[in-house]
Amino acid sequence: MKNLFFVGTAGSGKSTLVGAYRQWLEGAGVDAIVVNMDPGAESLPYDPDIDIREWISLSDVMGEYGLGPNGAQIVAADLMAVNIEKMTSVFSEYDTDYVLIDTPGQLELFAFRESSNITVDAFGKEDSMLVYLSDPSLCKTPNGFVSAMVLGALVQFRLQLPMINMLSKSDTLSEADERRMLDWYSLPDVLYGDLLDADSMPQTVVGMELFKAMENTGIFGEIRSVSSQDETGLEDIYAASQLIFFGGEDTMRD
Repeated sequence: MKNLFFVGTAGSGKSTLVGAYRQWLEGAGVDAIVVNMDPGAESLPYDPDIDIREWISLSDVMGEYGLGPNGAQIVAADLMAVNIEKMTSVFSEYDTDYVLIDTPGQLELFAFRESSNITVDAFGKEDSMLVYLSDPSLCKTPNGFVSAMVLGALVQFRLQLPMINMLSKSDTLSEADERRMLDWYSLPDVLYGDLLDADSMPQTVVGMELFKAMENTGIFGEIRSVSSQDETGLEDIYAASQLIFFGGEDTMRD
């Protein structure tokens, strides 16, 4: 089994994409299960095969520890590590091709707490990768785009897993805006020029320095657009995962 951890900022479309991608895989003859790792999810656009809410209830955490929603989310994130063996015991009963893992809505609760490394190790780090979703509403300006890319790089640095970058909800973008954002990632000179054209504000100066750091560390490469609504880009996720796990060999079932 190969694990795809879908990560991104709140509102980037992780849960919707997980549901759409599962349907796409099933239509292509590839078996997959879905794991919900968000104990605070009130509703989901798919039926999870494994659900952290069976072991951790956000309302119970709030009551037991006397916390508000934000504090309870942090405690619940750490409790995931405590309950990970219960989850993996169920997980081990499945025989499937891919495991699609829908991480908590708040990116920092998964990527920047020690429980995340425990979770990834329990699922099998050598068989795992990240699908990082960038919310286009946060990437429309050069400075916003640089900030989003730096955040993605920090997530990968933190978890030390192969990662593909996806520009989510591309159906909400004009063709020109989508093309510009894709060019910013694959053609760093274009982004550099747009940063230079931006107003000389303090954040632009910081943006230039972050751009240089990204370029020096080799972060730039390729970003793909994806839309759960239009079902575009789903094949790109599959192709990237096949390349990472199998060197590009297609394992689709007949």
